[in-house]
Amino acid sequence: MHEVNERIKKLRSVLNLTQIEFSEKIYVSQSTFGDIELGGRKPNDRILKLISTEFNVSFDWLKNGIGEIFDEEKPDIKLENLIRIYKKLDKTLQNYLLEQSELLLKLNEENVINKKR
Repeated sequence: MHEVNERIKKLRSVLNLTQIEFSEKIYVSQSTFGDIELGGRKPNDRILKLISTEFNVSFDWLKNGIGEIFDEEKPDIKLENLIRIYKKLDKTLQNYLLEQSELLLKLNEENVINKKR
């Protein structure tokens, strides 16, 4: 049976996050998180609940290996990062980001149309 540290490592891999990114989201140091992943430190229920809440992961799967990884759909970490960045920008830069995003969307749509030809 897989240990909790192996499930955490698997989750981090599925989410495509570095140890630093993952540890920041659950408010533990990278060294503590590294110890957890290596099995040198067993995560307590508080950390498991943070992981479960932050990443929408089944607590039963995380703690005991029972059931599916995600309670619902896997969170979109890239989208969450984009939203976090957007919120930190001033209004002028937020508007600029939206304008550029709309231009990228149009370019993408043109590329899709050209590939179909």
